[in-house]
Amino acid sequence: MDEAGRVTESVLARLERIEELRAGGPPGALLAELRALVPEAEAWARAEGDGRARTAATKLREEAEGMS
Repeated sequence: MDEAGRVTESVLARLERIEELRAGGPPGALLAELRALVPEAEAWARAEGDGRARTAATKLREEAEGMS
């Protein structure tokens, strides 16, 4: 599998964990998963080379920085 495929799988797996935590997990664990998603989303955007992906990753970083 190429780098883009590995990054995509990683992001999708993290999104699944986030959905599971949203359904009833501890808030701290959810926040940790969301924060860990940011660099993965940025790596995914770079691997894909897509402007929309880069914009989405930037927005995610900005919103995650506002969480506490």
